[in-house]
Parts: sequence; C-alpha cells; structure tokens
Amino acid sequence: MSQNKKPNRITDSELQSFLWGSAVLLRGLIDAGDYKGYIFPLIFLKRISDVWDEEHEVALVKYSDDQALANLPENHRFVIPKGSHWNDIRKTTINVGAKIVSCMRAIESKNPEALKGVFGDADWTNKSLLSDEVLSNLVEHFSTQSMTIARLPEDELGNGYEFLIKKFADDSGHTAQEFYTNRTLVHLMTKMLNPQPGESVYDPTCGTGGMLISAAVELKNQGKEYRSLKLYGQEMNYTTGSIAKMNLFLHGIEDGKIEHGDTLAQPKFLDMYGSLQSFNVVLANPPYSIKTLDRNLFASDPFGRNIWGVPPQGRADYAFFQHIAKSMDIKNGRAAILFPHGVLFRKEENSLRAKLVNSGMLEAVIGLGAGLFYNSPMEAVVIILRNGRSAVKSGKTIFINAVDLVTRDRAFSYLNADHQNIIHSVYTNFVDEPGLSKVQTAKDIERNDFSLSIPLYVEKGSSKDKGTDLPISEIYENWIQNIDVRETNLKSIFKQFPLKDLI
Repeated sequence: MSQNKKPNRITDSELQSFLWGSAVLLRGLIDAGDYKGYIFPLIFLKRISDVWDEEHEVALVKYSDDQALANLPENHRFVIPKGSHWNDIRKTTINVGAKIVSCMRAIESKNPEALKGVFGDADWTNKSLLSDEVLSNLVEHFSTQSMTIARLPEDELGNGYEFLIKKFADDSGHTAQEFYTNRTLVHLMTKMLNPQPGESVYDPTCGTGGMLISAAVELKNQGKEYRSLKLYGQEMNYTTGSIAKMNLFLHGIEDGKIEHGDTLAQPKFLDMYGSLQSFNVVLANPPYSIKTLDRNLFASDPFGRNIWGVPPQGRADYAFFQHIAKSMDIKNGRAAILFPHGVLFRKEENSLRAKLVNSGMLEAVIGLGAGLFYNSPMEAVVIILRNGRSAVKSGKTIFINAVDLVTRDRAFSYLNADHQNIIHSVYTNFVDEPGLSKVQTAKDIERNDFSLSIPLYVEKGSSKDKGTDLPISEIYENWIQNIDVRETNLKSIFKQFPLKDLI
C-alpha cells in the first residue's frame, strides 16, 4: 500500500473497474444507450444506503448505542424508510425488479424536496428484459464494495461517476450527444465565465449536469467556497435529468435544482411574477437545429424571448440563443454556449444575427477544432455573451480561431491544458493576435453583412498546412465558410462600386 493511500480507501482504478464491471453484466441484454437508466440509480441507492449506515454508526456512539435515537431523521442526510434499504433488496430473490422500484419510490416519497424523481423511470419489472437472476447478480456486484464517505469521498465518487458517464457515451455512439459534452471544453467555458461564490449558474439543456458541476469544481480548485453556488438545470429527457440530480448529490452539491421538461415550450425556472428567472452564469450545449419549434408560439412568446426575432423553420438554434440571452442577469450575466458553426453565417438567420450584434452582448466568437462535439467530427464554436461589459470591451467582439488547438487521441479529441490556457489568455487579454484573434466593432461586422464567419476576421494559422487529410464534415464546413467569405466580399465591393460603374 502506498503511503498516500488511506487504509481501506478505494483507489481511482479500483473504482473505475468496479463501476464498469456493472455494465459488463448487462452487455448483450440491453442496448448500450440504456445502461445509464439502470446502473446509475443502483449506484445512488447503494451510496445513500451505505452512507445512512455510516451516519447510524456515528449516532450510536453519540447516543450510547440507543438505536431509537440513532435512527432519528436529524442524524441522517436522507430518510430511508423501513424495508427500503439496500440490504432489503439483497434479501429478495423473486420479483427483484419490483422490490427495487418499491424501495426507490419509498425513498423518493420520504425525501420529496431533495429526491423527487431522482431514480428515473427505467423498466425494472420487465423480466423479459432483465430477469431476477440478472438483477440479483447486479445487486451482488455492487454489494462487493462499501460506498461510505470514509471509503469513497464525494470528489472521488463524483469522478468515478463522470468516468462512467463518458464510458456510456463511448458505447452509445451518436446518441451520446444528448447527455455528454466534452469535459475539457466544458472546463474552458467555465474558466472564461469565472463563476464566483454565491452566484447562480444555469444550464437550460443540462444533460447529466456536467456543466453545472464544472462551475463548482472550478471554484473548489481555486480554493473558494463552492457549496454556496446555486445550480439550476432543465432537461427534457427524464432519465438523463435524473442522472443529473444524482450527479450533483454524488459530488456533494446540495444547493442544486434539476427540472424536467422542454425548455423552449415550458421553461421551469420563473420568478415570482411569472417571468423568466435570471442567472449570473449560463453554460449550455443546446441540441442543434431541432425541427420541432412552434414558430407561431415563439412569435408571441409569453416570456418575451423573441428579442431578436423568430428563428427560421426547422432550425431552433436561435430560439435557445434568445432564451439564454433573456435568462442572463441584466447587470453581470454572462453565458458560454456551444454551437455548430452554422449559426455564424446561415443566410436565413441574418436578421437575427444583426440584432444579436447590435445588442452589445456579443463578447466572443471562438472557433474550435473538429471532434469536440462528442462522437462527431464537426467543428465547434463557443459564443460568449455578457451584460454589463467594461468600457474597453463595449460594442466590440473578439474572434478567435483556435481550430488547430486540439489534440486527437485515436477517435477522441480534447483540449489539453496548454490549449485551454492559450484560448483563455487571448480571450481575457482581448487583443489582436496575428493568425489567432481579431477584435472587431459592430460596424466592422455590419460591413460583412453581419456574418460571424471566423475566416472573415481571422486568417487560419498553421491549419493552412494540414493538407487534405480532413474529415468530410470539416472539408464541407470550410467550403461553406469560404463561399460565405467570397459572397460577403463581393457584397462589399458592390456597395462601394455599383454594378453600373463596373460595366
């Protein structure tokens, strides 16, 4: 045993092997994309049962082995009603799924404020899907390790949980985009917004809660009080939203609230007057170009989110964009949003972009390398919005071309520490860097017909020498952007020299 390893503590490698071992038991029985709906609730149920036992032992010492006093709710973080403990499931051999559901619902009902809906809605009682034997094997697998706080502190369990989320995303292929965002990119976005103790942080399409947790982790790494952050998230997928709730708890974050529902159709976070609640920090990776937006409803949006106009048919990106802008605190609200490049130059969104630029909120447009959209070769763009901007930055936008600042490791892409530091430094300094960044005024952007296409403002650096060994999607994106650049330049020429003067 190493000197750094405390007695009986679970190491990171042991935890990862232990957690992934549960998924191995389900291989071939259910789709990889469905693992999360079964395994995460069991992890959480085992954790709160083990912590309840741990708290019980402490209370027994305090009350001189008086069981009745040790059982009092004030001695425990969560109430576990009689018959609903993990050990009660272990004793069950027939209709195991029904017993699991019974325990989960009983715990939710006894902890309505904190745990309502936390265990999700997986089909536990379908024996043709998961037999009693399979579920018993899964329960026994989790029973091989004690998951008390002494053995597995919140940070370490939270890291293990994030490991499992990524593993499930790897196995799930393209379906992973709905619930996993590249964590190195999330870390960069969080650093740029610089959340502070006591502030509110919101993710309107929160997935498994990774962006919200990143805000707390960033503060903790700076040695600041992270537990005072107020975290809010809304997620349309019920199972994924349940995982987000568990994720916050397993990271030791209690002042968080996750709501279920469609953010565009029915935003859940409202103030006392029925208006959208406002937040200091917004982090988001909205689903891109969804086609189900009710344009007529958005045109007369009761929450006033159509501040720039109504998005075109079949593209809801600017609906999320405006929802986020409307959800920012008017004094110091800031947002970092991950989008595909199309939002920068699509013609049908030109009038929306013009109002965005003239709003004065657009602080940064950051083009990133391919593959940072999870399990997709697309290039990503991060857009930073900010209210209450300094006089130096007022009315200006910095364009950053960081397409080459990405590391590819086999099928995965990520931003290493150096990449993040370079991008963060350029963004913070807010100055021109040849081949990397350019600060532009709203008038500069207007001269380009309000296109935000990054090559219009920043010439690519070393990426010019990358050759043709690029993903098809990146070649197509570059082609589209080049067309946009040429068209914008032609418009500029014709404005200065009318066609009749050129004939």
